[in-house]
Amino acid sequence: MSFSSKVVWKEFSHSKIGIAGIVILLVLFSMSAIAFVAIPLDSFKTWNDPASWLLYPKSAQPAWVNYFQSEKIPEHLILHPVRLSQQIGPVNLLTDSFTVNYRYDGFPSDFIYQYTVQYSGSPLLQMSVTRPDGIEMNLVSTSLPFANSTVSYSSMIFSTQDVIAKNVASAKTKYAFSLDDMSSEKIVFSQLDTNQILKGQYVFRVHLYDVSGKPVLIKSNLVLGGKVYGIMGTDELRRDLSVGLLWGTPLALFIGITVSIGSVVLGLVYGVYAGYKGRATDEVLMRFNDIIYVMPALPLLIILAVTIGNSIFLMVGFLVVFGWVGIAKVSRSMALQIKTLQYVEAAKLMGQKDYKIIFKHILPQLLPYAFASIAISVPAAITTEAGLSFLGLGDPSFPTWGQILHDASSYSAAARGMWWWILPPGIMIAVTGLAFVFMGQAMDGIINPKLRR
Repeated sequence: MSFSSKVVWKEFSHSKIGIAGIVILLVLFSMSAIAFVAIPLDSFKTWNDPASWLLYPKSAQPAWVNYFQSEKIPEHLILHPVRLSQQIGPVNLLTDSFTVNYRYDGFPSDFIYQYTVQYSGSPLLQMSVTRPDGIEMNLVSTSLPFANSTVSYSSMIFSTQDVIAKNVASAKTKYAFSLDDMSSEKIVFSQLDTNQILKGQYVFRVHLYDVSGKPVLIKSNLVLGGKVYGIMGTDELRRDLSVGLLWGTPLALFIGITVSIGSVVLGLVYGVYAGYKGRATDEVLMRFNDIIYVMPALPLLIILAVTIGNSIFLMVGFLVVFGWVGIAKVSRSMALQIKTLQYVEAAKLMGQKDYKIIFKHILPQLLPYAFASIAISVPAAITTEAGLSFLGLGDPSFPTWGQILHDASSYSAAARGMWWWILPPGIMIAVTGLAFVFMGQAMDGIINPKLRR
């Protein structure tokens, strides 16, 4: 039975699981678009660069877990400034203000100020905090290294530094409890009459004074350390897992769709040619097909990844090499039937060349089967890549879902109860595979007469 595109779509649109597969696939493509648009490409390139994730917390749960707890866990906050530049006589003053409404039931683990400033001379940097009760605490006051010409200077100020501890301890007489065993961040965020959390609005200010010229703050970030962060949390290497999960979506679709299309096209052409030519050509081609078919794919893929390389593009090529043989067998049997039809015989009598008969009269009849095979082949390609990456044989420079699971296994995430590092990539692999299985089942119901009503 021949199928036009209209007939196929009409039948497909009446399949609930087929429509469900398309909906899931549209969501996955939307996530891929978000990854390309919203996430800088540098985040993708620096996935395995520890220096790029220093401001993030280690092994933090997703921030939304606070919605299910009575006591709010401190959230890891990366604050960006409101900037004010002014001239006071001969002095150039640059002020960055960081405002946070602290409403959590625990103290922050620390606070860090990261900055990069461009200046000449030796400007003075001061940092202070104004608490919700109106008390202002001076945290640090330091001169930057002298420079005769304009230079760029980068540094970080930590709450654990002795100078900050001495400055906040100068307020000791104002407190009704001992500060001997309290860290700087606990003193800053405590009430005067008790060691409980003081909730409310805190304003951190960084003042930069310079008489030699106007200083420029190229980078200025304030980090309040916490135990929860973002939509998907972080891993042991401080990486934001939402970045990895989003980037893993287009990578999974690229691997699955590329491998399935390559395998189906190669197997389809190979099998149809063997079936059409018949006799000795068919025998030789199908014996070669049988040799590839009986080879154990996974052990060979492991050997190839270890000996040749674990590039993601090489892996796609390996998966195509081992994925076409089953398609070739089925397409050969279908070609044996189609080549006996009258219009194919008529084309032969008219003197058409073999390749024209194959591509013009036989292959178009197999397109519905090809589409179904592509949809069904995608989950196998994705899970195979994930399995190889989980074994440590994937491309470590790409944040695939399998690579994320491999890192989780390396740091014993399951034993440590870090479910947010394990479940999301596993669910994404399952959902992506399910989308293509739904579409493949719907297409199979169209092309298979036994399944058609």
